[in-house]
Amino acid sequence: QVQLVESGGGLVQAGGSLRLSCAPSGYGFAINFMAWYRQAPGKERDLVARITGDGRTNNVDSVKGRFTISIDNAKSTVYLQMDSLKPGDTAVYYCNANVPTTTGRDLIVWGQGTQVTVSS
Repeated sequence: QVQLVESGGGLVQAGGSLRLSCAPSGYGFAINFMAWYRQAPGKERDLVARITGDGRTNNVDSVKGRFTISIDNAKSTVYLQMDSLKPGDTAVYYCNANVPTTTGRDLIVWGQGTQVTVSS
């Protein structure tokens, strides 16, 4: 089985920075892609950024120029560097992985989430 261990959330002032980490654990797996989502209270869980194993990235418009997703390919550990944080970035941030299996059916794995709170 694959598990995702998230860290790096916390409380920061507007304009500050945080770096989130997501470290997979398990045996004999590869990653199709990994992504960060976030969910604010009363809102849907939305994609923030996505990265593939070959380094292709995509960020949503609301975080472009402020957030950077990256990956350590050797460990499939994904990071989200968040700069110039705004109160609107406050949410629970979830790591997501799409993992191929021997059955041919991709496995979608979610982390438990890490709270990011940005105060004015």
